[in-house]
Amino acid sequence: MSNPPDPRKVVDWFSRAARDLPWRRTNPWGVLVSEFMLQQTPVSRVLPVWQEWLTTWPSPRDLAGATPADAIRMWGNLGYPRRAVRLHATSVALAQSHGNQVPDTYGELISLPGIGDYTANAILAFAFNQPTVVLDVNVRRVLARGWHGLAHPSTSVSAVERSFAQSLIDHRLNKDQAVQWAAASMELGALVCTASHPDCNACPIQNSCVWFALGKPDNTAKPKAQAKFEGSDRQERGRILKVLRTSNEPVEKNTIKEQAIDPVQCDRALNSLIDEGLVVEASAGTISLPQSGGINS
Repeated sequence: MSNPPDPRKVVDWFSRAARDLPWRRTNPWGVLVSEFMLQQTPVSRVLPVWQEWLTTWPSPRDLAGATPADAIRMWGNLGYPRRAVRLHATSVALAQSHGNQVPDTYGELISLPGIGDYTANAILAFAFNQPTVVLDVNVRRVLARGWHGLAHPSTSVSAVERSFAQSLIDHRLNKDQAVQWAAASMELGALVCTASHPDCNACPIQNSCVWFALGKPDNTAKPKAQAKFEGSDRQERGRILKVLRTSNEPVEKNTIKEQAIDPVQCDRALNSLIDEGLVVEASAGTISLPQSGGINS
């Protein structure tokens, strides 16, 4: 194939096909909250929780004045509740050390609780219109297929992959297009170039996609499927948290164990929740969600 895909076509497609997601027309705090919530969680589940969260806590200081328990309760069934605790801790840091504002530099963002390289770059791109390299699984799949002819990206981001992504921004796009590229390529991967059922006829780079030209070969290992939820420790952790979210008072450990299907698994799940700070031992024999940690506590 003589001509590689033109990333400008993806940006043009995005201008017509982008979903009207509320965090695309909000402030940096709203973007930051969305990035915490969207980690390993589909948009449809995030939307109602994000809207309620921003109504309840429209600024970092508002959330920082609440307790981690409040954050866990509001998080509900989004999954991976450690994100709620880390988001609360980030709100405290923003309120106390950043003037109640989300910073616009990589160094400041990466220093906040729960923010790693991907999230920092995503916030810079989506909240501050900076042309950063944002490599989530959707973007990486578009790059793997369109430019390298691979069905799926590797498990982790390599230096070569990051360098290639940076080169597209630096050499194939003007400033305005580079700003749009992260969201555009992510949207293409989420809506069209999906993992299992890509809609190649709707793809703006179909005619130059290396993978399509090769006949869409199954030439890489498929992404590892998530472990079954039913009967897992994750399900048991969720059950315990659900009991605590619906109680305003500490709950007896024995009550938690009596309701468990597997007492050994219950002990393991409870201990992991305590180790992670999602659950605290309130008094002898009782547990609760963490009540301290806010700026008013």
